[in-house]
Amino acid sequence: MPRSDDKTLYVLPDGTEALLDGTCGEPFSILGRHNAGAVDIVRVFYPDARRVRLVIRRTQGGWAERAMRRIDDTGLYVGYVPAGASYRLRITWADGVEETEDPYAFPPLLSERELELFSSGRATGLDRIMGAHPMQVDAVAGVRFAVWAPHARRVSVIGDFNIWDGRRHPMRLRPDVGIWEIFIPGLGPGERYKYEILDAQGRIVPHKSDPFARQAEIPPATASVIGTSGDLPWTDEVWMRDRARRQADNAPITIYALHAPSWRRPKGDPALTMSWDELAAALVPHVQAAGFTHAGFLPVMEHPTGWSWGGVPLGLFCPSARHGPPDGFGRLVDACHGVGIGVILDWIPDRLPPDLHGIACFDGTALYEHPHPRPHDRSAAEGTPLSCNLGRPEVRGFLIASALMWLEHYHVDGLRVDLRGCAAEHRDEIAAFMRELNMAIAQRVPDALVIASGGLPGSGITMPVERGGYGFSFEWNRATPCGLRTYLEHDPQWRGQHHGEIIAQSAQAFSEKYILCHSHADTAHATPSLLSCFPGDAWRQHATLRIYLSFLWAWPGKKLAFMGQEFAPDIAWNPDGQLPWETADLSLAAGTRRMAGDLNRLYRACPALHRGDCVPGGFAWVIADDMTNSVFAWIRHDPDNAPVLIMCNMTPEVRHDYHVGVPHEGYWHEIFNSDAIAYGGSGVGNGGGVQSRPYAIHGHGHACVLTLPPLGVLYLSMARVGS
Repeated sequence: MPRSDDKTLYVLPDGTEALLDGTCGEPFSILGRHNAGAVDIVRVFYPDARRVRLVIRRTQGGWAERAMRRIDDTGLYVGYVPAGASYRLRITWADGVEETEDPYAFPPLLSERELELFSSGRATGLDRIMGAHPMQVDAVAGVRFAVWAPHARRVSVIGDFNIWDGRRHPMRLRPDVGIWEIFIPGLGPGERYKYEILDAQGRIVPHKSDPFARQAEIPPATASVIGTSGDLPWTDEVWMRDRARRQADNAPITIYALHAPSWRRPKGDPALTMSWDELAAALVPHVQAAGFTHAGFLPVMEHPTGWSWGGVPLGLFCPSARHGPPDGFGRLVDACHGVGIGVILDWIPDRLPPDLHGIACFDGTALYEHPHPRPHDRSAAEGTPLSCNLGRPEVRGFLIASALMWLEHYHVDGLRVDLRGCAAEHRDEIAAFMRELNMAIAQRVPDALVIASGGLPGSGITMPVERGGYGFSFEWNRATPCGLRTYLEHDPQWRGQHHGEIIAQSAQAFSEKYILCHSHADTAHATPSLLSCFPGDAWRQHATLRIYLSFLWAWPGKKLAFMGQEFAPDIAWNPDGQLPWETADLSLAAGTRRMAGDLNRLYRACPALHRGDCVPGGFAWVIADDMTNSVFAWIRHDPDNAPVLIMCNMTPEVRHDYHVGVPHEGYWHEIFNSDAIAYGGSGVGNGGGVQSRPYAIHGHGHACVLTLPPLGVLYLSMARVGS
């Protein structure tokens, strides 16, 4: 055993000066255990410690202590242990004593296979490789950190545990792929952390939150938080077992879309936000009572304060801390599934925020984003999003891992892929990525929905990838709802002149598999509320809104309503406030709310209204040319169930003795009337139904003679609802 005063033990290796001044990119070559024959030399760097001692396991059992020599005023301590002996560190600080394992005594933890998968973009479990993960290594509990920064000179983990000192925990570089990793013993869930990165020019970039973080601080604070490991305690086995059937092309799907912060505020205070558990208690019963099959959330991923509303994500792997810890979001999903409600999230793969504490210019270079931003891209102060560089396999893998994490870890039932920010010059790139994404999801989570929302060139959005399409489950259709709204904005006496605009919508009804949506994008900013778009007094405006909803619920395609539309608010959505709940129980609003719930239940109960949403045989015009009366009529078909006849009177005039052809002889029940008194209407109708007459009209061998209510929509069927 060498003498403690053997000066050869304390000869410092090359690179030590760089370690001391914070520019060393190879800290493991200096720190930790290094064999010198019969002993291992141990070097540690604790610049603020008063002293450091080695606690060495004896071969015969027990522990022994040995002082480490401090090298001048550098904060570098050197000692030795018998070769291969286990040791710990006892560190005396100004305010106490800490005993811990040496982070630099642990070998690399990421396997060569994991590194190769990462660099190729094929690591579908990337979220379990990268980021901060509590684990045990050789029975030692701690956290493994891994981050991609290939152009950095040095990367360190910083946090409360090392007083945010980047000199304390510089990481090990895996040079072939540009990943930095370190295992820090003694850490666990709840610790705040960031990465301190020295770029290639020797400058420290703004401290970065973790792109793979599973948890974050509440904004405007910006640190990442070490999350818990393991699965959430799910109770949704029945839902998950039946999900494929509930989300099939021929299933009834109606989505209640919402912005979680502004749906309802605690005590109505705009400064407060409901927790995930509070949302579970209030939102789930509301969606269930309204008859929707799914809740669709605007992005819940962590995002910058204010301007983005979640549409430009900072943290693609963590639910926003505005609503509490991530496991609360899991409980919200579980609560939805418990009452038969699916959960769909907006997910944005094509743009990033320019906030300097986030992913932008991560290692001092354009790493995740395109190196040549669009001409209008400027600075963080202007809040202009950056375009993701989907030409890099590492970025594609990062995004696919995010999508799969939400679907697998949080049991989310679908993603609405928001591509509104897709720049024209990157569309080929994003088109190839969308096919890759949808193939990965189809392989791993085949019963999940993936919904396209603009930005893709050409057709075949909902065609399988193997047939040359993009592979989406459905595509958002804003054109039909917006076209209907525009038609209804005209004065009723002139609507006949715009008859063809409605007819034209049917020509495209089956070009893709659609979800009809009047979304937040049609409601935000200075856009007036949907109700206030329509002409006339309050009664006519509400009657027209009832036309709008009942027309779309009878049109082919799945349905989406943005929060508030169920009770006809007369003000635009304010993301910094909340819905005007004080008006929801007023007479006309309450009538619309009741009608919206009945429409959802009727849509689910009548197979003809939903089973043919995606096939041309599910829809047929009966009357498409009555421009004089502004009347439309069509039939929704299902081969195994009774058809449903839809009659729309777009004027405030009652139409008596209106003849319409029907395909079958018998009694046609009036199963829905948007002019019902219970909905706030005038109560004009057909006394529950009519008997068909045996004469040919509109290409059918039988006819019904109806009274069409003013500004009203009728549904008629030979089957009673539920029979």
